Amino acid sequence: MASSTGSEKSVNPVLRISQLDALELNKALEQLVWSQFSSCFHGFKPGVLAHFEPELKAFLWLILWRFTIYSKNATVGQAILNIQYKNNLSQTEKYQPLSKHQKLWYLIFTVGGRWLEERCYDLFSNRQLQSFCKIKSYINFGAGLLKLCGLLNFLIFLQKGTFATLTERILGIRSVFCKPQSIRQVGFEYMNRELLWHGFAEFLIYVLPLINVQKLKLKISSCCLPIAGVSNSENTLASHCKECSLCGEWPTMPHTIGCSHVFCYYCIKSNYLFDMYFTCPKCGSEVHSLQPLKYKIEMTELHA
Repeated sequence: MASSTGSEKSVNPVLRISQLDALELNKALEQLVWSQFSSCFHGFKPGVLAHFEPELKAFLWLILWRFTIYSKNATVGQAILNIQYKNNLSQTEKYQPLSKHQKLWYLIFTVGGRWLEERCYDLFSNRQLQSFCKIKSYINFGAGLLKLCGLLNFLIFLQKGTFATLTERILGIRSVFCKPQSIRQVGFEYMNRELLWHGFAEFLIYVLPLINVQKLKLKISSCCLPIAGVSNSENTLASHCKECSLCGEWPTMPHTIGCSHVFCYYCIKSNYLFDMYFTCPKCGSEVHSLQPLKYKIEMTELHA
């Protein structure tokens, strides 16, 4: 991003949230690259990458550094958000790209620091000698001190809005916008419509699971059947126990719930298990007791 006209560009400060978003995007990219790389070795023996994982990660991060910080003065997350690094050690207020020394030290602090932390942990984790224990304790103390400094730097960043990481503060590199940010003109009518739609969608997502669709369906059917006009022959058929009030077929293992209507055992049992407050779709009676029908149908009626 450093061009011949780079020195003529003015500095545009970056919001705190944009700098934090760029860091999160960088972490997500690193995880994605490592997962894609490790997936290439799924067919090999398990743990084949475990012994060389710090070196492999350092190599991948080196490639990312070469095509981001070294060539464009910006990480991938910063490039997505139209951000780049500025050499804050320069005396001028105009944009100045990073020097080669700053880029190399950035590589050492980020890639080299993480590699050293992971490799030292592996080297001294299984050593029981007193000298190694002392070195390990010194390394742990140094790592804790660096984390404390990082915390203090983050608190200062929240107050002043510059140098989101300790590496940026040490090297004197600051995040700035590549181009001046223009204000987006969005009509309030569009925003209100979007807010209303999202609010209505969230309301439906919350309410729909609370609605008993089966019971509502039975209520509607019970209200519509009398209006549609049920013929006397159908009422007579139902009264003679030849029709299930749910499926409308010949009742299989006929049962009653305490009213004059008959149901198939599987129909009434499944509906009652689904809804403990099930009511008869014909008359609206609640289920008092599920009992088999004692009325015997003559065989001559079956052939009628």
